[in-house]
Amino acid sequence: MSINKESDISANLQIGPTSLGMVRIYISGDGVDLPMDFEPEEAEEIAEELRAAAERARNAGGKAK
Repeated sequence: MSINKESDISANLQIGPTSLGMVRIYISGDGVDLPMDFEPEEAEEIAEELRAAAERARNAGGKAK
């Protein structure tokens, strides 16, 4: 599956700090429980990538908001 292909799969996403000072992105769905822990600096880099992708998506048009 590529990043540009739509899917009928749904999942829940939770993001928050852990008691060990990490940032956890937790994805759960049908048969999937995927915790991913990141150092705070890594989490900030991911946040920057998300913002940049959102801006590119906004400029690309496509589906209505």
